[in-house]
Amino acid sequence: MNTKNISLIMMTLCLLSSLAAAQQSTTVELPRTPDGKPDLQGIWTNATQTTLERPARFGDRRFMTAEEAQQMQQDAQGREVAADAPSDPNRAPPSDGNTAAAYNTFWLDRGTQVTQIDGEYRTSMIIDPPDGKIPFRTDAPEQNFMEALRDIHGAEAFLGPEMTTIGERCLLFYDFRTSNSSAGPPMMPIIYNNNYQIVQTDAHVVIMAEMMHDARILRLNSEHLPPEVYKWMGDSVAEWQGDTLVVHTRNMHPQQSHYGSGTGLQVTESFRMVSNDEIVYRFTMNDAVAYTQPWTAEMVLYRRPPADRIYEFACHEGNYALPGILAGARRLETQ
Repeated sequence: MNTKNISLIMMTLCLLSSLAAAQQSTTVELPRTPDGKPDLQGIWTNATQTTLERPARFGDRRFMTAEEAQQMQQDAQGREVAADAPSDPNRAPPSDGNTAAAYNTFWLDRGTQVTQIDGEYRTSMIIDPPDGKIPFRTDAPEQNFMEALRDIHGAEAFLGPEMTTIGERCLLFYDFRTSNSSAGPPMMPIIYNNNYQIVQTDAHVVIMAEMMHDARILRLNSEHLPPEVYKWMGDSVAEWQGDTLVVHTRNMHPQQSHYGSGTGLQVTESFRMVSNDEIVYRFTMNDAVAYTQPWTAEMVLYRRPPADRIYEFACHEGNYALPGILAGARRLETQ
């Protein structure tokens, strides 16, 4: 072997060594539990300006430019500042009949960040299908909440507490207009209370949502319960695949429907910690009755500052809806 070839080999080895050292130096050191697993414990938020489905203005683009993301975040911050401005006491009363806008921005917490994952500012949470849309089946049977209740209880609407929505009963936060559930699965951001506390042991992971203080208990390395045993947040078993926590959920309560899903919905979630302050949360929805194919979405859980706390969420303590509904039903019975 001549001197030129030896020099070339030595230069190549030095270059590879430098690249390996550089790659090693950029590896993120994750916080870990005593058994070596990534330490997901703490308080996190999933508030974001990124929507589940892709807005039409982005077309087929999976991500936006940094300039577009910055503008979107500035616009969100500007809306917050404008909404927080003092109200004109002499303004005319609203005339559009919108009594649902009872909350001012003091109570809202939608976040101002655009979701950034693997260097991409995402245009939607949905990454598959590529168009960023839920692949609804056009021939899917409509999931009618009241029909499901009548099948279970054999009664007409709102005659008893079992016939009211789970939100009105303060069992679980659920928005029937958008099929959003903050506790999940999937764990979706809503207009406020987008905080979660995670606690780990060697046998369980517990995720407590701020809204309704719902707590999901994930059993590690366990088997699913029989299909006739259903839960409000489904039956969840989890496993560590390397440094990623993977969760499989089924046996959803028949009074729930997530984005048009039925009782056969199966959800696969993953929690991939990418830094001390960020967890990439991914979920896949699989229900052949509701969708033409499984669909997948991603978002980021951001760590809250160490001084932050999740305080008890009061629901039934100020729940005027349920007593009013039941009193109305009793009144009708009397008449």
